[in-house]
This record gives sequence, C-alpha cells and structure tokens, in this order.
Amino acid sequence: MSDTAAEVSLAKMRPPPHSTTGPAAWMRENLFSTWSNTLLTLIGLYVAYLAISGAVSWAFLNATWTGADGSACTRGSAGACWPFVQAKFSQFMYGRYPEAERWRVDLTYILALAGLVPLMMPWVRGKLYLSIYMLAIFPVLAFLLLYGGVGLEVVTTELWGGLLVTLVVASVGIAGAFPIGILLALGRRSNMPIVRWVSVGFIEFVRGVPLITVLFMASVMLPLFLPDGWTIDKLVRALIMVALFSAAYLAEVIRGGLQAIPRGQYEAADALGLRYPQKMGLIILPQALKLVIPGIVNTFIGLFKDTSLVLIIGLFDLLGIVQQNLTDSNWFSPSTAMTGYVFAGLVFWIFCFGMSRYSMFVERRLAAGERR
Repeated sequence: MSDTAAEVSLAKMRPPPHSTTGPAAWMRENLFSTWSNTLLTLIGLYVAYLAISGAVSWAFLNATWTGADGSACTRGSAGACWPFVQAKFSQFMYGRYPEAERWRVDLTYILALAGLVPLMMPWVRGKLYLSIYMLAIFPVLAFLLLYGGVGLEVVTTELWGGLLVTLVVASVGIAGAFPIGILLALGRRSNMPIVRWVSVGFIEFVRGVPLITVLFMASVMLPLFLPDGWTIDKLVRALIMVALFSAAYLAEVIRGGLQAIPRGQYEAADALGLRYPQKMGLIILPQALKLVIPGIVNTFIGLFKDTSLVLIIGLFDLLGIVQQNLTDSNWFSPSTAMTGYVFAGLVFWIFCFGMSRYSMFVERRLAAGERR
C-alpha cells in the first residue's frame, strides 16, 4: 500500500473535528450563522427569560402556600394562591360525589389503569384478554361502581363532577367515536349508494354545526320528542352526542388513510379471495390507521379538551367545578381565579401531552420495519 493510500485510509478513520459536531456546532450553524439570526436568537432568549422568570416568580417565589381562606392570598403577595387548590382539591377531582363513597371512584381508576397500562405496553402478552377486559368487563364494573346498585348506594350523575366527568366523557367519547368513525369512513367509500349517501349526509351535517349546538339540542330538545314518562340521563345524552360528533371528524381522518393505500393492495386482497370484512380488517385498515395516527390522536386530544363544553348543559367537569368554586366568597383574592385556571390547564396539558407522546412512540415502533 502506498503512502498516499495509507494517509487517505487514516484520514477516513479519524473522527470529525469538534468544531463541526456537537451542541456548539449546531448552535453556531442554526442560531448564530448570520447577524440577523444572532439578533433574533438573542431577542428570543430575552423573551423566554422574561416569560420563564415571570412564571416561576408567580407560581413559586411569590406564591402563597398556606392559609385557611382567601385573606392569606391578599397580604402583599402577587403570586399564586395554592391554598385555594388544596382546599378545593377533592371537589376538583370528584365534584359533589359523596365523600364516604369516593373510594368507588378511586377503585374505578385503579381498575382502568390495571387494564390500560399493560395494554399500551407492546412487550406485555395477552393483548386479546386485556382488550376483552377493557371493552366488555371494565365498562360494566365502572358503571356498577360509579352509579351504584347491587349492594352499593346509588349516586346519580347529577352529583358527579370534576375530573371524574372529564375522564368519563373523554374515555367513552374516544371508545365510541373510533369504531363509528371507521364505519362512517368505510360507508363513505362504499359502492352502495344508500350507504354512501347516509354516511356523507351524517358526516357533513355533524361537521357543519358546533358541538355546543349538538349538546344543547340533546339536553333541551331531545326530551321533547320522547314519549311521556320516558327520560334519558343527561350524562348519557352528552356521551352519545360527543361520541357521534367526534366520529364524524374521525371518519374524515380515516378516509384520508384509506385513500393513501395503493390500489394494488386492494387488488392483491381480491386476488387472494378475501371477503370484504377480511380484506378491510386484515389488509387495508391496519395500513390506513398506521398512516393517520397523528390525525387520530389530534382528534382525540381535541375531544378531550372539548369535554369542558358539557358545562353548557349543566354537567360540571374539571373546568366547570373550578369556575363554580371561584364564586366562594371565602376564597376571594386577586390571584384565586388565575390559580384555579392554571391548575385546570395543567391537568388538561398533562393528559394531552401524554397522548401526544404515546402516539409518537407508537409511530416509531410501527415504522421500525421501514427504516434502512
């Protein structure tokens, strides 16, 4: 081997210089590459400093941490009034659910986590049994625990509130909207005119009205069309309308995934002699749903945040309970309202951020076979 060839081989084995790799190189290339980028970076850092320092000062440094009423938050403090959250925390979580029966809510949460957490872990086996538990067994157990009966005191839905209502509306809405959305998406692409027209009509009608209108109609107008003596629980009406409303939006997301599947996949399934349910369930839908995971999760996040709209029909979710407790004269202070809204926003952010991160994990795992 010649000296020149040896030098070239040695040069290929050497690591790149530190000036071209690492955080410093990335910052120099992306943040300080030109004078204009440097100026914008410095302005952005200054704005971020003001925002972060102000938030830290309000939430921690100048906050009030102890107190029996709102007067503790008015003694020269310009920060958060955390005693308000501490005093009202149980109402934020359970609403007006009887205190002696709140163990039933906690047990429902434990049973939900016992099935949902293993189901979300790819390496845990027995997904079929976990799915059967979450879709068939757990809803019955949750209803018996939360509502009562069979030896338990009946707690009507008028007493439910806080995070309990938020999770019930969101979970039932998501669980109901997903299969209905798939059926609507398939119906819109059906070759049968009646099925296609019904699906298109439902999707376009629901997407053309706001959720508040749908909830208001279900709460006020629907009872007028029921026979005398018939009634439907207000929470049940809200659950049905939220699920149908979200299903219309979800159907369009899934339809986009179906349209992205190459025609050859349909032809290959037909060539194998698969029937329509087999073709869709085994070949087309798994590919289509993988393509639109971001859109599906985005719809679910929007649904979770829209649960606050049930306040319009008299159901007090987390945000509704916070607003209701702001009228308590014992906790009047300049920072009470801000503290309550920040707490509610933080709870919503935790759940929405968790759904977003888990969807990214699922995307990376499903795309593992496509990496080179």
